[in-house]
Amino acid sequence: MRNGPELEDRSGLTSPAELRSRIMRSVKGKGNKSTELALIRILRQWGIVGWRRHLSLPGTPDFAFPADKVAIFVDGCFWHGCPVCYTAPKEHAKYWADKVTRNRRRDRRMDWQLRKQGWTVIHIWEHALRRPGLVARRLTRALERKRLKLRNKAVISYR
Repeated sequence: MRNGPELEDRSGLTSPAELRSRIMRSVKGKGNKSTELALIRILRQWGIVGWRRHLSLPGTPDFAFPADKVAIFVDGCFWHGCPVCYTAPKEHAKYWADKVTRNRRRDRRMDWQLRKQGWTVIHIWEHALRRPGLVARRLTRALERKRLKLRNKAVISYR
């Protein structure tokens, strides 16, 4: 891209970097397809049923078990600052540090809103999907605990 009068006239921006920045800000993601597909494979392989994708809930969980009120987020190691894998970029270090901090704050805020509504929230790191058995056991245990809690609550309320 060159910095010419037509660039200035059309966008009101004076440099290619500003234009690129504006374009990148306007791109809105809709989940990371590869990680979501990896979790779908795990759920199907282990026979875990009852899940739905992208329900209209705070934070838009990647997966949810509406009957059990369990929300699952698959967090990208880069975007959410995984303590195991994350390596901060050397260029624009402050920008990226602030970005990861904002993502983590938003995650905590959305988790709080979901929990306030009675949901159990589970975060799975992207790198954990390389160990499907571990992920499946973690989800199965969480669902069993939640189902037991819901059954006990129903029994108590009928007494």
